[in-house]
Amino acid sequence: MPSLRLALNQVDSVVGDIDGNAELVVRWTRHAAEQGAHLVAFPELALNGYPIEDLALRPSFIEASRSALVALAARLAAEGLGETPVVVGYLGKSLQDTPRLGLPAGSPQNCAAVLHMGEVVTRTAKHHLPNYGTFDEFRYFVPGDTLPVVRVRGVDVALAICEDIWQDGGRVQAARQADAGLLLVVNASPYEARRGAERLALVRRRAAEAGCTLAYVNLVGGQDELVFDGQSVVVGADGTVLARAPQFEEGCLLLDLDLPQATAPVDGTTRIVADGLEIRRTVLSPDPLPAPEEPVAAGRAAPMDELEEIYAALVCGLRAYVRKNGFRSVLVGLSGGIDSALVAALAVDAIGAANVHGISMPSAYSSDHSRDDAAELARRTGLDFRTVSIAPMFDAYVDALDLKGLAEENLQSRLRGTLLMAVSNQEGHLVLAPGNKSELAVGYSTLYGDSVGAFGPIKDVYKTLVFRLARWRNEIAEARGETPPIPENTIVKPPSAELRPGQVDTDSLPEYDVLDAVLTAYVEQDRGLAAIVAAGFDRALAERVIRLVDTAEYKRRQYPPGTKISPRNFGRDRRQPITNRWRER
Repeated sequence: MPSLRLALNQVDSVVGDIDGNAELVVRWTRHAAEQGAHLVAFPELALNGYPIEDLALRPSFIEASRSALVALAARLAAEGLGETPVVVGYLGKSLQDTPRLGLPAGSPQNCAAVLHMGEVVTRTAKHHLPNYGTFDEFRYFVPGDTLPVVRVRGVDVALAICEDIWQDGGRVQAARQADAGLLLVVNASPYEARRGAERLALVRRRAAEAGCTLAYVNLVGGQDELVFDGQSVVVGADGTVLARAPQFEEGCLLLDLDLPQATAPVDGTTRIVADGLEIRRTVLSPDPLPAPEEPVAAGRAAPMDELEEIYAALVCGLRAYVRKNGFRSVLVGLSGGIDSALVAALAVDAIGAANVHGISMPSAYSSDHSRDDAAELARRTGLDFRTVSIAPMFDAYVDALDLKGLAEENLQSRLRGTLLMAVSNQEGHLVLAPGNKSELAVGYSTLYGDSVGAFGPIKDVYKTLVFRLARWRNEIAEARGETPPIPENTIVKPPSAELRPGQVDTDSLPEYDVLDAVLTAYVEQDRGLAAIVAAGFDRALAERVIRLVDTAEYKRRQYPPGTKISPRNFGRDRRQPITNRWRER
């Protein structure tokens, strides 16, 4: 059997930074070539970043991408890397009209290309275009209608792009009909909690359907709300995991594969196969290679545990947002509560304590233990800490406007938001909003107060999960012999906004374990009132929670972006009208 040394590079591209992403491709290609790789692959749209959203509709961006691809092929050859075939995702365009979609020639396509000997030797466009959840690819792209097969060292390698293997048929069945020895899939598959097992099961199933080894290279890093966890994997046709890369780490997954020798004739003819795809064969190096004298040991990274990977995703998303948007430091309002404590711990882990600034902003209603807990958090983590009382400002507003009740309570939050933004403007820090998903769902937050900030690190984290993550982070610190970052009192005390004497969250909300269960059913599973009641929840409670969710949509629209970890977040996934008189009955 021919031997093929494959390099899967899971890299962290930056949307719009075509030149910087090209540098990534060159650097990691050189790294792979120095280790004897015969074929090098990069993720979906690696040259442009993902997702590019409406940038895809800009002709200048399309042309910049296509030109950069040609220049990249030439540069690889000029730097002595031309003999190694490189598969890279990029933004391309259709070369002819697509009448059935009403789209003219020149419309954008989500493409992959093979670069070899200074040339772009073959191109292909994504066949299946996802149009659900976070994906809007029907809005942007024209689907492709070919199955490219490149012969490398005597092995036929079929190419596919992400969604091509999530849908039945298509390039998976076409790869079997083409007698491919390897199905190489380039991906930008966003992270969701507990999705790794689902993804691996899919890859195993598709490898069996294709009848060959399947290599899956995935993007890593963060882009706005989305996080990509890497975890590239190679599986045999029998479902055996041959190699797996770590989560949330850039790197090269290198392994030697014994694959069947290609026998299909390459005579210039084409063949129409599954879903109307046309097989297009390109020969790069027809002669097979024997097994290497010194084979590389394929890495098999173990997947993270549930809480570990969620925490890592939140750290990754926060770090990416701060760094990719040109900030060096962040600012957090520290109340002594669990939410701001977890946000501060995430920030310290993401960008270092020296770059995290916390402000305690007590009012007359702030308890001594909350003030102490905020200071203790700062001591434990090493972040920069100061205290600025809002009492004088609060008294001035109340005296001037004679505020009472809810207006008086919310004023405190808005004063804190104003103070945070003033310090941000003065010192250049990025303000982090500490709201969690439970509070955002039911509108338990103050506009222009709690919602102030440029990024919400725990926006997609239910309150019950906030507590679990805080305990997990402390346990990990103890296991490492480190100081747990979050004070125990912050974790065990009843949650409270502390806007009036003796206030606790359960004055206004159900217990969080019940609330979060109802929210999961209504927000993430789209279950109506009848279905939620049938699942065993109290009808009056379910009606109340649903009403709170529906009437808080205008608040959520004004909340900053935050890392997505669930199947349906408030943002890219869940799109509800603000003006809406429909109510569950």
